[in-house]
Amino acid sequence: MQRSVLDYLEESADKFPEKIVFADNKDKVTYHDFRNQAKAVATALKEQVGLGRNQPVVVLIERKIESLLGFFGVAYSGNFYAPVDCQMPAKRIELFLDIIKPKAVIVTEGTKKAMEQVAYEGSIVELQELARTAIDQELLDKIASQRIDTDPLYAIFTSGSTGVPKGVLVCHRSVIDLIDNFKKEFGFDENIVLGNQAPFDFDVSVKDIYSTIKNGGTMYVVPKMMFSMVATLIDYLNQNKINTVIWATSALRIVENLNVFSQKVPQYLRTVMFSGEIMPNKVLNYWRRYLPEVQYVNLYGPTEITCNCTFYKVDRPFADEETLPIGISFKNTDILLLDGERKQEVAFGQAGEICVRGSSLALGYYNNEEKTREAFIQNPLNTMYPELIYCTGDLGQYAEDGNLMFISRKDYQIKHMGHRIELGEVEVAINALPFVEAACCIYDEKEEKIVLFYQAAEQCDRELLKSLGKTLPKYMFPNRMEYYEKLPLNKNAKIDRTLLKERL
Repeated sequence: MQRSVLDYLEESADKFPEKIVFADNKDKVTYHDFRNQAKAVATALKEQVGLGRNQPVVVLIERKIESLLGFFGVAYSGNFYAPVDCQMPAKRIELFLDIIKPKAVIVTEGTKKAMEQVAYEGSIVELQELARTAIDQELLDKIASQRIDTDPLYAIFTSGSTGVPKGVLVCHRSVIDLIDNFKKEFGFDENIVLGNQAPFDFDVSVKDIYSTIKNGGTMYVVPKMMFSMVATLIDYLNQNKINTVIWATSALRIVENLNVFSQKVPQYLRTVMFSGEIMPNKVLNYWRRYLPEVQYVNLYGPTEITCNCTFYKVDRPFADEETLPIGISFKNTDILLLDGERKQEVAFGQAGEICVRGSSLALGYYNNEEKTREAFIQNPLNTMYPELIYCTGDLGQYAEDGNLMFISRKDYQIKHMGHRIELGEVEVAINALPFVEAACCIYDEKEEKIVLFYQAAEQCDRELLKSLGKTLPKYMFPNRMEYYEKLPLNKNAKIDRTLLKERL
């Protein structure tokens, strides 16, 4: 039984020592060298920094494999890492540091300058120096002998609704649970070649990183600029024979918006997985038309349940205006649909809040007991012993075929003109229109108006409303429309709803 994700690395490094494990646009590293460098970093953290056990270490990251070395070095030292983007404003970095209170901050040659503007009095250590330390295997063996699977592995920050970020703390066992499920459900093996799109401080990257080392595969860190120069992206996928991508929905939408496949297509892709936002079937159908043999998987789940709790393998045709299911739960994970007061399960086919129980649950929010208690609650269906569930704040319901359907966020449900409306339903209808590239709806409570923000080749308010008349009642029509040539995205490649709300 595995007690740590490091067991994945040990097994794969023994089996494939000279195989490339990670590569970016400048460097690549074999399993053998990566393991040794991570152990050197761990030794230095223990001997030079004096780290204890299960303590937080911030890794100031960029899109380079050096950042991953920092993660594994921290893990080998018996502690947990918290990735922070070096391009964040200094005040934002300070906010993260104040929450996590790290014992050290790991920087690289490329990220150390970012700390010059940051108020921090703890240890700042350079990764390259740490990696030159002689490995103390006896020390690392002792650390490994004390490790248990509920020890924390990482803390990833999520944006709080109040504007204050929360550090979601996830243990080894939860990641092992997820990655083992991915291998079984999707047939991952040593031939997997992943193209990483997600930033390393976004939980989607967890699936890339640990699926790679679990299976003895290879992961390429796709340069960010390629999602602005999409033709070069396809060349990159083909040159590196990338066969698996786990991308944000918006990344797939970019390819469809620019009609890239009419010129060239990925030749090696066999698995395409997506999450983060509702996938418009219009976009998915574009991909399926050009790449019909690929296995497409819709993944659902928040950071607090370790990336994903449900999946749907796309197994039938869907019309553009249909909604894609989020499917069934992974093994060892249970989904509860609870009523508004979180007291009982709703009847089959009725809408309820999606709540999750199982090993996938995060340990909670680091250094934030109040928010942890609000989101991680005692299972109301079990009064006999302690059992936590995580309440996602998302609404879902089961379809007749047994697949779970995502409806919307609880806070996207509004009362407007005497009607209860799911803004998610409005968005699905608009995103299905062939001339709309992307869209989201926000309710202006002060003005009592549904505001539509949409992206298209040109402004088309009148055509949009006329087309909506075929699918939605008039009381669900947007009352105000804001046209964008390109909608703003946050750093996790989702539509930046927070910024758009500020523009109301």
